[in-house]
Amino acid sequence: MPKDPFRTRDHVADFDDIVADIVTRSAATRATLPMMADIPYGEGKAERLDLFFPKGKRSDLPVHIFIHGGYWRMFSRSDYSYVANTVTNAGAIAVIVDYALMPEFRMAAIVEQVRRAKQWVLDNITDHGGDPGRLTVSGHSAGAHLATFLFEKTPMPSHIHAALLLGGLYDLKPLQTCFLKPLIGITDEEAYAFTPMKRRYDAKTAVTILVGEHETEPFHQQAAEFGLRLRQQGSVVHDLCLKHRNHMNSVRDLGIGGTQGGDCLMAMIGRTRG
Repeated sequence: MPKDPFRTRDHVADFDDIVADIVTRSAATRATLPMMADIPYGEGKAERLDLFFPKGKRSDLPVHIFIHGGYWRMFSRSDYSYVANTVTNAGAIAVIVDYALMPEFRMAAIVEQVRRAKQWVLDNITDHGGDPGRLTVSGHSAGAHLATFLFEKTPMPSHIHAALLLGGLYDLKPLQTCFLKPLIGITDEEAYAFTPMKRRYDAKTAVTILVGEHETEPFHQQAAEFGLRLRQQGSVVHDLCLKHRNHMNSVRDLGIGGTQGGDCLMAMIGRTRG
């Protein structure tokens, strides 16, 4: 029987070692960087975020939101604190967001949560030395999927200067028949309503789409198709295949300077410093 292309553990031999490493890196980040933890952005138990700050004066700093992955069903913001290393090294405030998990909560609720998190940043980040006019976002896997909902085309500006999407899921239909079916059971209604390929986006948001060279074929295909969709809508899109990287070591790189992924994130934030 062929391996499920969406079951990451089947394709990343050192999956557990990488997870242990990012958890360790995240604990070190929380111990060393200036931060404010467990800030509520809504009323739900999971509606919390952490802020990490570059050292020195905090005034009109760029702001970056990171949304973690885990197929909407696992991990938390504390597992991904390490991404703040790159963000703060770029001179920006890092906003690491949590959200409720499936299957207890459904897709509609999770999407609304990340939207509320963005609105909290727009409404409050000036109090913490940030400039909401220089706001960027990134996400990995399911987090990349959720990040797309922060720069949709609406009557109001998205306020997202740029987005970095790593190993993202932009078509939910194939996930209805993969290993996730008994775990989260994405419905037909959810697949239709929350597939990024079916939605429209703010052309003023510059988008970087990253995929690891050693990702399975659906991740490459979805990245290419979503990039084309964005270009057709007038967005500026930069595509990059990360050499020798898979679904897990690619996201670890976001917190490590000198890697392709980490350098892409730092460069994107740097372009907002203007």
